[in-house]
Amino acid sequence: MTTHSGRRARTAVAATGLAAVLLAATPGTATAAGENLPPLQPRVDTLTVDSTKACSDEPVHVARAPELRAVVADPTEDNEEWETNGAGADFEAWWTDADGAQQRRAYTSHVVRSPITQLWRTPADLPADTVVSWHVRAVDDEGATSAWSDEAPGFTCRFVIDTVSPEPATVVSEQYPDDDSGWHDGVGVYGTFTFDSPSEDVVEYVYTVLGSVPTRVRPEEPGGPATIRWMPESSGTYYMQVRAIDRAGRSSSQTTHYMRVATGRSPVAHWTLADPAGSHNAAAEAGPVARAEDGVVFGAPAPSRTDLASTVTLDGRGNSYLTADAPATDTTKTFALSAWVRPAATDAPMTVAGQDAADGTSAFTLGLRPTENGPATWAFRYGATTLTGGSATVGGWAHLTGRYDTEDSTLRLYVNGKEVASTADVAPVAAPGAFQIGRARGDSGARWKGEIGDVRVWDRVVPRKEIEELGSRPAELAAAWDIERTDDGVIPDRDGDEPLTLHGGAGFYTPDIEGCLEDPECVEFPADALDGNDHLALDGTDDYAATGGPVVDTADSYSVGLRVRFADTTPDRPMTVLSQGDADSDAFKVRYDPAASEWQLVVTRSGEPGSTETVVAAPGAPTSHTDEVVVVYDDSEGHITLYVKGEAVATTAFNASWSAPGPLQVGRGHTADGGWGEYFHGGADTVRVFGGALTASQVKSFAYLY
Repeated sequence: MTTHSGRRARTAVAATGLAAVLLAATPGTATAAGENLPPLQPRVDTLTVDSTKACSDEPVHVARAPELRAVVADPTEDNEEWETNGAGADFEAWWTDADGAQQRRAYTSHVVRSPITQLWRTPADLPADTVVSWHVRAVDDEGATSAWSDEAPGFTCRFVIDTVSPEPATVVSEQYPDDDSGWHDGVGVYGTFTFDSPSEDVVEYVYTVLGSVPTRVRPEEPGGPATIRWMPESSGTYYMQVRAIDRAGRSSSQTTHYMRVATGRSPVAHWTLADPAGSHNAAAEAGPVARAEDGVVFGAPAPSRTDLASTVTLDGRGNSYLTADAPATDTTKTFALSAWVRPAATDAPMTVAGQDAADGTSAFTLGLRPTENGPATWAFRYGATTLTGGSATVGGWAHLTGRYDTEDSTLRLYVNGKEVASTADVAPVAAPGAFQIGRARGDSGARWKGEIGDVRVWDRVVPRKEIEELGSRPAELAAAWDIERTDDGVIPDRDGDEPLTLHGGAGFYTPDIEGCLEDPECVEFPADALDGNDHLALDGTDDYAATGGPVVDTADSYSVGLRVRFADTTPDRPMTVLSQGDADSDAFKVRYDPAASEWQLVVTRSGEPGSTETVVAAPGAPTSHTDEVVVVYDDSEGHITLYVKGEAVATTAFNASWSAPGPLQVGRGHTADGGWGEYFHGGADTVRVFGGALTASQVKSFAYLY
């Protein structure tokens, strides 16, 4: 024990009463009042070799002379109130040399406050390939010692220093060999790789692919091979690097296995459903022709910004479906399917595609399901497991993908390229019957009402990146106006075919820098134009600019934005900066309402008189600098969002059901009585219109997108 002021005087009073009884009842301790108690015997379960390997009577293997650690402690029962406890450690290591003589090394640590982990860095002259035994005991500051750690109930610890690294591993793969014979297997197909080193003491292999985070795999027994499964998610040249690790932790040199991965196999069944109007069958890009019943109408619209030319319309009745009259894939193995869909209703379960089981039901279905308190959701059912996720909106296009992977027994559902649900431990289900489009066996048929296009089925994993590409409808720039001064009151767009015409007294603002330099009374330079040399100047009375007709289809996804600067940062009335609608109402408009101190996005669901307006708002205030205002409507997700200065400030669930026939308006919108008003007072520039929904990151740079 360690005292604060030298060796303490011991008195009979120090061990009276309960303390004396406890000491007397403790085997192996001093019982005389006031006597020092020896330290506690170190427990073998606290002893380690190189901090990671536990003490063992079976020798543990290390790569070099190891660090030995032990937790030691001195009892507190014999302390005065002002004392602290200290403990050190006596380590001993011994072995038998080649001549049969026992060799021994020892080390005693300093005594420090206990309990404490004491450390011995063993000397470098310990022999390799020899069993070295060791034990430890605790010692206090008065020289009292504990029992050795290997006395009962303990045991002697042992280690062996191994200075030889294992032989490099070989790498063998039937699916992805390292050879010059060409490109092998493909994206979404698992390969088996076997690692094997001739060294008998290898206990682990460490591998990476293209420099990935190292992964570890252990053979079933030391010196045996180890097998892994790996799947490429894109085509190209890959390299796998493998190291063998022996029981001492020594690593072999690195083996590099090169492989050339082919593109993913084409779908085993594929129907674009873009056949001519009046067709009786859907031609197959792969797999069997799909027979179309009488209720199938070819030549329906296709989702914009895709390669599809047309789709089919199904009306939800009994004769409105297509069937291949044969299975498309073996559903007990890995498979995936996808389709573009646009529901005409969401109030009942509907099936996009499925495959019949032997019992008169469908083994799997991809479709939608209504919910009680919210929007309908997309669904992928496989056997008794159902995944749901995403929002299904009437009239909104969506790309659906369902995937089952037998490698990890995982079921996944993707909507518009994004994973929305998954679950593991799903047992395989057989589906020996026909592949169906637009209906399911059982469940009252759950027939589809709406459009379906580009149905694909694979017999492999379709990786996430490939699914993202299949479901991508990137926004495309439809029109852009970089406003500069013109003499004819017409501002051309970037392509020259969609001009903005000035109305009222609308004009331009050009900062007169030179005039200020020449005027001795000019003490402050005029503000820069919003962009370039000039910007549109609106007086708030009757000035505005408008296109000759609609620039964006408001029934589809769109994004519209511009830069504005208010003439007065405390306006006295609502002002609209952007709108599009018809002669009597706006499909959307963006305004600032000073009474509420809010930016407001106002949308309507139809152009009918009295159509209900939806207002989403966010607190804000105009600035004397630049405000960037962007509206993004995503019909597949069923929501519309207002961004100000690159940040989403307001969003709401919305399903646009009408395509506004009127022009895009800059600087005005409709008032409650259906007339024009809310004229904007300030500057405007950098007007952009996109077909499709910009992402949140794209909104931040909307002015620079092409």
